[in-house]
Amino acid sequence: MRQKLRVAAYAICVRDGQILLARSPARDGTPEWVLPGGGMEHGEDPYDTVRREVEEETGYRIEVTGLLGVDSAHRVFRNGFGPPVDHHGVRFVYEARIVGGELRNEVNGSTDLAAWHDLDAVPGLVRISMVDIALRMWRERPATGRLADALE
Repeated sequence: MRQKLRVAAYAICVRDGQILLARSPARDGTPEWVLPGGGMEHGEDPYDTVRREVEEETGYRIEVTGLLGVDSAHRVFRNGFGPPVDHHGVRFVYEARIVGGELRNEVNGSTDLAAWHDLDAVPGLVRISMVDIALRMWRERPATGRLADALE
């Protein structure tokens, strides 16, 4: 079985009751909302990754104000007739505030739209689970950097 480790860093930016999200196509092409952020490049620090990715996907420059936590997900994926892939994702979740730049959409990247959404509207959005995980970290601020149910 092939093994794959993916390390990524994401930012949760909340201001005036709104959260900054980016839109990305799911595997089936359905648009879904994601946190701005993404995969680390080899040799890159997660702190630098989140700053680079947010600017690429939204046009904003950010100041990282804290590390909210680390989410780890381990799953086995089967793609058609190929061998299964043992996938382990490690995702750093930072809190950040906008310090410059202007909101814009990414061109020729992994996302196609960046927008602010009311926090109350998030449950009605088509979104990846990482949005909910990050919002829980932001609200609960777990001392260990892990959500309680992640320990199970």
